[in-house]
Amino acid sequence: MEPKKSKYDTNPLEGDVARSAEEVWGKGDSKGDTQQVKGATQEVGAGSDSPRANIYSEAPTRQFDSVPDNQYPSVFVPPTYAPPTVYQQPQTFYTDRPTSRTVAGIGFPEKWAMILPYAPYIGIVASIVELLLVPRKESRVRYHASQGLALQLAIVIIDRLFWLVGALTDSSLGGTMFSLAGFIFLIISMARVWKGEPHRIAPLSEPAQWFNEHIEPRTKG
Repeated sequence: MEPKKSKYDTNPLEGDVARSAEEVWGKGDSKGDTQQVKGATQEVGAGSDSPRANIYSEAPTRQFDSVPDNQYPSVFVPPTYAPPTVYQQPQTFYTDRPTSRTVAGIGFPEKWAMILPYAPYIGIVASIVELLLVPRKESRVRYHASQGLALQLAIVIIDRLFWLVGALTDSSLGGTMFSLAGFIFLIISMARVWKGEPHRIAPLSEPAQWFNEHIEPRTKG
């Protein structure tokens, strides 16, 4: 006769399965109790894979007060070497009044050689001639010749642009006004150089320096 089950008995397995499990695991039998391990504990010997067997397996101990030679210096510590000096060409504006001495290479007085590069219409030719003939020791003359050449070329280029715009728009007013302004500025430049006043056109400093460096004079010096 099948034993009566209660409402709390939710074991889906059959009854003989539970009984078989109890017999296998030895429920209520002393043979199923945990056996005590007897004997002395054996010491585990050091194998060949010990970290201390290889001297390179561990980094050597380093003291924090000693800084190795190959360590990068801190950004907060100033360098012990002097940084390289960047060469900068001195800016000279030649405030002395030009004299009447003869300039080497062209045979002109200095006062005329310094103002001719700013003369309207003929200044561009005078500038090129002076840069080709005047030696480098005549730094004042070459300075104004190179600056005058840069100024004359800038006026010619901008004037051509105004002429092109006037041809497209049938209006030459802008070109006429610029030509007049350029003519007046050249006259003012000649007067300032003649009086010995500093005359440096900042926007033209780089092209003027390029002309002075790349146009080699025929007379060395």
